[in-house]
Amino acid sequence: MTKFEPAALTDGRKEIDGNVFMRDGKGGLQPIENIAARDLLQDETTRKIIGHAIPLSDQVARFKEHTFDDIGAFEAILAQEYGATFGGKKGNKTLMTVDQLYKVEVRIADQINFGPELQIAKQLVDECLNEWSAESRPEIRSIVTRAFNTDKAGQINRAEIFMLLRLEITDARWQEAMRAIKDAIRIVGSKTYVRCSKRDSHDAPWQAITIDLAKA
Repeated sequence: MTKFEPAALTDGRKEIDGNVFMRDGKGGLQPIENIAARDLLQDETTRKIIGHAIPLSDQVARFKEHTFDDIGAFEAILAQEYGATFGGKKGNKTLMTVDQLYKVEVRIADQINFGPELQIAKQLVDECLNEWSAESRPEIRSIVTRAFNTDKAGQINRAEIFMLLRLEITDARWQEAMRAIKDAIRIVGSKTYVRCSKRDSHDAPWQAITIDLAKA
């Protein structure tokens, strides 16, 4: 097992003519005695954390690379020995141990965007809601509002858009609006995810082996 070593960051100090300085946020040199003790402590703490974060990030990147190399080698053996392919049409696949206590899932998610047809869909949906007025259920209005509102990054709420497609409404204009939404969908790329899971017994729930720092 490779020993984890933190990155060797400098302490940020610079000695000039026997005096010690540190650079400020604008690149200027500040005498260390003019820097508040709390700021020096914050600097030291930050450098310590970053020193561990850099090699950990590199380690995760290597893990991802090795994971795909290992899966690729497994698939090559299947193809060579058995003439078989592994995984679904979109490339999704699941590898599992014999005792079914550990599994690795590869999921390929389409990255989508919406074309100008989405504005046509919004107009038709608005027409429906205005005509239905009091007869329309509040939850439908709420879904429509959330669907066509952009988030902080200016992105359409995709989850709510797809929720609209699941509503069973027979009005012809609504159906036309849903067709416009489907026509608006553009697949602009894909992203591959790897999920590792474990469980204590064959009937126990799966537990994710967390690699994402935000979910650890």
